[in-house]
Amino acid sequence: MNKGLLEIHEHAAEGYKPLVDFEHWRVAVLNFSPDLLPENLTRMQRHNETDEVFVLLAGRCILFVGEGRDRVSRIHAQDLQPGHVYNVKQAVWHTHTLSFDARVLVVENRDTTYDNSPFTPLSQEQHREVIDLTAALWNGPHKP
Repeated sequence: MNKGLLEIHEHAAEGYKPLVDFEHWRVAVLNFSPDLLPENLTRMQRHNETDEVFVLLAGRCILFVGEGRDRVSRIHAQDLQPGHVYNVKQAVWHTHTLSFDARVLVVENRDTTYDNSPFTPLSQEQHREVIDLTAALWNGPHKP
């Protein structure tokens, strides 16, 4: 088939990879990566110029969102359900943990970069909370 009619992309390796950029938007896939284990989550990120959409394709993913302007003051955890669309609003702190078999579709503005997506550290108590929330939602110690 002519590539001008249809592009086909996939990403099976660890981590995040943009697959399609078009005009103002980007589609990427996020797969398990060791840095996304709950014990390794020490910060949250926000995107100052865009919302960000997540769709669970396979496995399990907990999306953590944080209240607060300059720092995270309260953490919420959402265990994603396959096929549901989760839209993290512009400038909302967030991070996630994934099971080993997880695949998450990500849609965001094409110009989302580290320049407009700052990080904030989690306190030791917040880091412990992320670990505890994962255990509570996934019924026991995290087993990706």
